[in-house]
Amino acid sequence: MKPIVRPLTAMPIELQPVEIVERKGLGHPDTICDALAEQVSIALCKFYYERFGCLLHHNVDKALLWGGSARPAFGGGRVLAPSEIFLAGRATQEFKGVKVPVEELAIASCRDWLRQNFHALDPERHVKIHCLVRPGSMDLAELYDRASATGNWLANDTSCGVGYAPLSPLEQVVYRIEKSLNAPKFKRSCPEIGEDIKVMGIRQGKEIQLTVACAFVDRYVRDLDDYCYKKARLQEIVRDLARRVTDLPVTVEINTGDDVKRLSAYLTVTGTSAEAGDDGQVGRGNRTNGLITPCRPMTLEAAAGKNPVTHVGKLYNVVASQIAAVIVEEIPDITTAYCYLVSQIGKPISKPQLIDVQIQTRQGMLVEGVRARVEEIVRERLLQISTLWQALIRGEIPVY
Repeated sequence: MKPIVRPLTAMPIELQPVEIVERKGLGHPDTICDALAEQVSIALCKFYYERFGCLLHHNVDKALLWGGSARPAFGGGRVLAPSEIFLAGRATQEFKGVKVPVEELAIASCRDWLRQNFHALDPERHVKIHCLVRPGSMDLAELYDRASATGNWLANDTSCGVGYAPLSPLEQVVYRIEKSLNAPKFKRSCPEIGEDIKVMGIRQGKEIQLTVACAFVDRYVRDLDDYCYKKARLQEIVRDLARRVTDLPVTVEINTGDDVKRLSAYLTVTGTSAEAGDDGQVGRGNRTNGLITPCRPMTLEAAAGKNPVTHVGKLYNVVASQIAAVIVEEIPDITTAYCYLVSQIGKPISKPQLIDVQIQTRQGMLVEGVRARVEEIVRERLLQISTLWQALIRGEIPVY
């Protein structure tokens, strides 16, 4: 399928009067579900490859977090009932007479991720994990096996993927703030900051407003005065992080649901709202570029947990973003690129049914002047799609 290369007629996002960008942070219940689903897929891929020399059929892209119960208190509270995580999906559980320890791999990989990414949560005491993964359907397994035998991977779904580049200043600000606040180095200096951080950014004209919801860890906060002091300090940190990315004026508000007069503050025992009734689900959070961007093209596909060799719901969103990024990086005359990829089940993943690339150029340059190079970049990236799984299972390409 030859790419359609055409002008992007939409007004550049930076010139639009309003822009909205959100990122659900590492400890948000929805992000936890995405992360754990992806960790289960990675664990299965590694076992399949190390034991059998190939990747076997699986899609473990369904997970639900049922929030627990807790009683936070200044100086330290306690968890009353653990959060419960239900992992669901399909996976090959036996191959050539060898049993695959799906449940053990799933639970161990989830606990490892929680242990590595939370500094105030105990994966053994604060979380209960249920593995409900079953074998896959005969038709999809057969489709997968047929492709595996030839190395010509076939799409296991009719779906679409979308990507764009570059990120706008607001998108960069929102992404950078959450990543910075959840970096291990920051946690060592400010242990009161939990992992459940959500950043909502809006731009009206040339002014940015950031609303940050941040779960504070109660054991590191003495009293309400200490909470207010540390929240004010966080506000300055966020404002400084934003200034490093953009010259636009930025206002920052933290935990706007607090009511100091009523002694109400966003306090948690474990650093996540999942401890006290906030639930989560795969696919309700960030897209594969790590953001929720209603002013940009998006799909509803949940990429996390899908197998990395045939599931276009994962692959096409990743590759579409890569195509757009490479186009902007390598062709100086192009300022913005959108890429849409559409698959057909049973057809080679390297040959989408539709490839639509929309571009904006500098100083009115015609599309014809860059068409050949754009088409070349698309071909190169699609030819590499069959080896993308290697970077995905190494965790080098985030999908949430």
